[in-house]
Amino acid sequence: MYLISDNVDTQMGMRLAGIEGVVVHDQNSLKEALENVLNQEDIGILLLTSVVFDMDREHLLDMKLNLTSPLIVEVSDRHQSHEVQSMIDETIAKIIGKVV
Repeated sequence: MYLISDNVDTQMGMRLAGIEGVVVHDQNSLKEALENVLNQEDIGILLLTSVVFDMDREHLLDMKLNLTSPLIVEVSDRHQSHEVQSMIDETIAKIIGKVV
């Protein structure tokens, strides 16, 4: 696992759980971090905070759908946990055919 985060707090929390990562603040540093991750075969899961995911959402969604590895997962930080939970709830409801 590897984390690309927009803040040090999330990065440090993940490091306490044994997950290494990097903090990025713009699209250029995100692009560099992604290139680094894609060149490492031992990274099977890539975690990205919601803020990072929003830096280049269209491209990251394309990667998420078309890459076989790594698995790309959007995670919330302490400021956006309710937004990601709502998105997950809506997706699950759509899958099982329940209107939200």
